[in-house]
Amino acid sequence: MIELNPNGAVEAPAGDLIKDVSDATFMAHVVEASQTVPIIVDFWAPWCGPCRQLTPALESAVRDARGKVKLVKVNVDENQAIAAQLRVQSIPTVYAFWQGQPVDGFQGAVPGSELKAFIDRLIAAAGGEADGGLSEALEAAESMLDEGSFADAAQVFAAVLQEDPKNAAAYGGLARSYLALDDIEKAVQVLGTVPAEVASAPEIEAVRAQIELARQAQNAGPVAELRAKVEANPDDHQARLDLAQALYASGDAASAVNELLESFRRDREWNDGAAKAQLFTIFEALKPNDPVALNGRRKLSSMIFA
Repeated sequence: MIELNPNGAVEAPAGDLIKDVSDATFMAHVVEASQTVPIIVDFWAPWCGPCRQLTPALESAVRDARGKVKLVKVNVDENQAIAAQLRVQSIPTVYAFWQGQPVDGFQGAVPGSELKAFIDRLIAAAGGEADGGLSEALEAAESMLDEGSFADAAQVFAAVLQEDPKNAAAYGGLARSYLALDDIEKAVQVLGTVPAEVASAPEIEAVRAQIELARQAQNAGPVAELRAKVEANPDDHQARLDLAQALYASGDAASAVNELLESFRRDREWNDGAAKAQLFTIFEALKPNDPVALNGRRKLSSMIFA
């Protein structure tokens, strides 16, 4: 039934705002659903004390937003695959998805004021409220990056940070701009200035992964030589890891992922799980809806849980 709030606006039924999801329904209820409305994902477990504190407050804040955001809850004990794919290492962990991508997040129980600020940022990112043009500026900067105007993009991201010093997307964009300019150290310096409140945001984690891959690229060997080495000895896992790093450095992320999946298939424990760790680094660096990341995560999960 459609309800009206006290101001006469249409209000979404509570059942539509908050729901439990599983590994099987995550794609539909989070990635696809976030194309039209921001989705907040709460990773929790029944035994988690801070979760029992955070989840009710989060549900209340979502209801107060009156349909501008939705909440899904993932029990990590029952849905380990998606938690592993998103590298959830402690709970509670909260991610916000918009248009198929994680755009914000935090870990641990936080005060109600921070929850409101988190939801307000998400609504603003989705265009639900005026934000002084910052969303438009971020979009413009991203377009500059795509078009190769890296220095111009850096200036716009820096200008956004002048207006919003806790904007994770702007920090991530500024660091990526320096990476595009082949200035890894400046990208590292940017991450060193990120406030603690947004240090675990998906945009920041993605840039950390991109920096690690950029450093690997500086020492990457010739693809042809490494491929010949792997073909001569398919169980030479170090050579295959080196080949994957060289392939990624050359711009062939799909082939890099395939080599790492093959290494994981042959010996998942080699070098303390180095192939799996490298896969997660690549997945983190790519956009969540990138076909290479989506297909790679699915194949890795099928191997892990087979």
